Amino acid sequence: MRDLISTIGVVPAFTPSVKSAAADGLAVDLKGFNRVAFLISTGAIVSDGDFAVKLQESDDGAAFTDADDTAVLGSVPATLEAASAYKLGYVGFKRYTRLALTKAGGTSIGLGAVAVLGDPQHAPVS
Repeated sequence: MRDLISTIGVVPAFTPSVKSAAADGLAVDLKGFNRVAFLISTGAIVSDGDFAVKLQESDDGAAFTDADDTAVLGSVPATLEAASAYKLGYVGFKRYTRLALTKAGGTSIGLGAVAVLGDPQHAPVS
């Protein structure tokens, strides 16, 4: 049996920082992997910050659209909470995915996210 670390890839999805506006996360290339989970971590929220995240998909890594609800596993609240952690999975068939941060109000939120890639076509993963 292999250890977990040898069978997953980890790439940044949102560089941890204070976000004050809507923003697109980094494109995650799923080539060579059959599964992905996004791990989202929040920090402080300033002035009733009202932020949410959604999962997007793309064939080419350039033109992203919101992933259909049937392609997303898990859920996050309509308004992210301070000092919380969330997870989203993608079961669609596009090569690229990313998170998108939306803002409905407030000042800022501390946020970061990583994509955990699993079920690699070739293991161990370096």
